Amino acid sequence: MSIQQVFSEQGPLALQFSGYKPRQAQIDMAQAVFETMEQSGQCIVEAGTGTGKTFAYLAPALLSKQKSIISTGSKALQEQLFHRDLPALQKALKVGKKVALLKGRANYLCSYRLNEHVTNVPTDDPDVMHQLAMVAKFAAETSTGDLADCIGIEEDAKVLPYVNSTADNCLGKECPDYQQCYIRKARVAAIDAELVVINHHLFFADMAVKDLGFAELMPNADCYIFDEAHQLPEIASDYFGESVNTKQLFALIHDIRLIYRSDIPDMLQLGKTLNKLETTVADLRIAFGNEGGRGDWREALANKIICDALHRVIGDLDFLYQVLKLCLDRTDKIEHPFERVIKFKNQLERAFEVSQTGFSYWYETSRRFITIHITPLDVSSKFKSIIDKTEASFVFTSATLSVDQSLKHFTASLGLKPTHESIVDSPFDYQKQALLCMPRYLPESRDDAMPHTLVKIAKQLINAAKGRTFLLFTSYRVMHLVYEGLNTATEYPIFMQGQSSKRIILEQFVRNGNAVLMGTASFWEGVDVRGDTLSCVLIDKLPFSSPDDPLLQARMKDAEILGNEPFETVQLPQAVISLKQGVGRLIRDKTDKGVLVICDNRLVTRKYGETFLKSLPNMRRTRSLEAVTQFLENIE
Repeated sequence: MSIQQVFSEQGPLALQFSGYKPRQAQIDMAQAVFETMEQSGQCIVEAGTGTGKTFAYLAPALLSKQKSIISTGSKALQEQLFHRDLPALQKALKVGKKVALLKGRANYLCSYRLNEHVTNVPTDDPDVMHQLAMVAKFAAETSTGDLADCIGIEEDAKVLPYVNSTADNCLGKECPDYQQCYIRKARVAAIDAELVVINHHLFFADMAVKDLGFAELMPNADCYIFDEAHQLPEIASDYFGESVNTKQLFALIHDIRLIYRSDIPDMLQLGKTLNKLETTVADLRIAFGNEGGRGDWREALANKIICDALHRVIGDLDFLYQVLKLCLDRTDKIEHPFERVIKFKNQLERAFEVSQTGFSYWYETSRRFITIHITPLDVSSKFKSIIDKTEASFVFTSATLSVDQSLKHFTASLGLKPTHESIVDSPFDYQKQALLCMPRYLPESRDDAMPHTLVKIAKQLINAAKGRTFLLFTSYRVMHLVYEGLNTATEYPIFMQGQSSKRIILEQFVRNGNAVLMGTASFWEGVDVRGDTLSCVLIDKLPFSSPDDPLLQARMKDAEILGNEPFETVQLPQAVISLKQGVGRLIRDKTDKGVLVICDNRLVTRKYGETFLKSLPNMRRTRSLEAVTQFLENIE
């Protein structure tokens, strides 16, 4: 069956899906993907919202005799593809291809760790104990061990570190539950399958492992298809770099303490050593002050308090190593953690080596933990070598790859040499369906009066839209200030990021039908709200990365050394792609109508504002909030 037939008016899709109509943009993309697979080429397609890009790459993958791996940017899209889109399309095309879903190891239940913790309750935290009981019940019923199917256990549940495994603490073939291991079963199923759905993190984790010469985590394929491909350069940087974080170190202390209590409780020296190390690791975080955020690691090393705190952690790790040596003949369980202690000690010692060029050395602090990163500034040659080694075909697609109608920024960032590249416009009639407003008389984006102005504008929009509004922010601080100003000033329910998990907040927003949702970066993409539940999106300012972000500073300096203009080649493209993602939340269907309000004068006053506007869908524009109110009030 040809691609033309599949997507024709009398084709299998038209017979299977009511209201299906052929879209030339979708057919063109599907044809390009099909030809790329046949010729082992590289295909890049920016497909505007509503093109139907998912079926445009799934149909060729199902019809081809090749083995395909489809990688997505989020677990939500991964599950939607596997549980909804693939079965529907297989049914329509009458193709019985063997498909598999494969996630990273943290998503699967580790029955060995669950049993260990049920036997020796790890904490007196009632939340963890309650969740542990829920997971134990799930363990008796599940066939996949996929923790996403465990009702009541969210992505950030406290119990997860107790019931899943990491590459560090997994016992591999030495595990007594190895034959029943859910990760092993998922990988075996992926090797047998003809089409495997993974995510970008797993793809790069696999490449990093292959690079070290270990067995791979997932099978090889003839074709790799990346959806939400705009995320790849950032994720690649993380995986081709190195990082060490204190959260993992606390997990190691916890694992050793469990062995100490259950197997060698008379080794009192071990208990004391673990307590001391736990205190010095916590002290290291305290040395960075209360504020969370990012900073330059080289500058941090110039601070004597931080330097001394890090030396104390390394000293205590070394002492733990000596104590564990004495325990090796007492229990087999100590061997694996013993190796992890050596690994951590080496990583922390390497954190003092900051002289290599071409890398950014930076740190990140959260409320309780610190992560030290060594990140390569350019991943294009590394990614290119991966592609060259595989001899497979590669397809990259997303609704947001281009900047000012050009794909050059994306191809350069990954070292690609595409055999096909195209920008496929959305079929939506943005002129009729949407209105873009850049309000007049705004204070400058950094002005102290800005949050107050945002509250005033948001009130007007929320009332006109009868709720049904997304407020997207570039900073938590401004989001919280606006929330305080709005919370009691409107009759419509307000849900803010951080009050619950992302999934629950979105469900509440959709269920209410007239609510307001406030979010930062993670709500700018991968959120699909169709129909009249969402009529208005307000964005507080253009999403430029913070100028004091050490990774951004290092990339800009690197661009300068290479003779490029740092703002044009680094800052601007990143911000344009982020804005396009935020804008993409508004119109998700050909019947949707809505208003986009961007509260940043720079769209009008700065020359680069034109680059942003050219990269957005072709909406009618206004500077009048009255016109916006009228538009919203007239949406049926």
